[in-house]
Amino acid sequence: MRHVELADVTAAYGRTRVLDGVSFGVDRGQIVSLIGPSGSGKSTILRVLTGLLKPQAGQVRVGGEPVDFADRRRLRAMRARFAVVFQQFNLFQNMTALDNVSIAPIKVGGRPRREVEAEGAALLARVGLGGKLKAYPDELSGGQQQRVAIARALALRPEVLLLDEVTASLDPELVSEVLDTIRDLAAEGMTMLIVSHEMGFVRELSSKVVFMADGRVVEDGPPARIFDAPQERRTRDFVSKILRH
Repeated sequence: MRHVELADVTAAYGRTRVLDGVSFGVDRGQIVSLIGPSGSGKSTILRVLTGLLKPQAGQVRVGGEPVDFADRRRLRAMRARFAVVFQQFNLFQNMTALDNVSIAPIKVGGRPRREVEAEGAALLARVGLGGKLKAYPDELSGGQQQRVAIARALALRPEVLLLDEVTASLDPELVSEVLDTIRDLAAEGMTMLIVSHEMGFVRELSSKVVFMADGRVVEDGPPARIFDAPQERRTRDFVSKILRH
């Protein structure tokens, strides 16, 4: 049974179709990376999985159960199984790193503050920020702020972590510290769906790579096949261009 599965999913913004019959699956503990040109629908898939965009057709299944996007209770239950980290950190500037990580489980989850803060401190240590619990965002580098955002997502205890271009807004010298954190999570068996333009990282870490263009899945498979022996012409064109730069 697939942990997450999209079956012939179609979605649109107004009259503009952005997903056109998308189908692929993510197994438990698997790291699946979505690659492709801008506007191909990669980030839209994450919006569907977090309930921010309702599909017009097709089906999303989580843990084998179909998601009913018209049922608010079931939709909230699906959302609780995911946590997303965006390229923008979106930290509360007037809160410390620990407060940023702890606020959602306390305010939304209703969990005891002492328990949550102990867990938050452990999560910050897990992402290499054990000494920054009381630091405010403007006292942290971009890479450190993004690692706080990852810890904040993990504090929600998700089954699946969604990462949307989490290094896109970072200076090049700060990218590696965020990627190292994701490597550590992968080694621990976290199920992840990653949208990324960091092709070296995608190739190294992914269990499966899904190449998208024009709102469709053109090809998917192991990284070695997608990058070294793609079957589809559109994939070959994309890979040849990105590997030249």
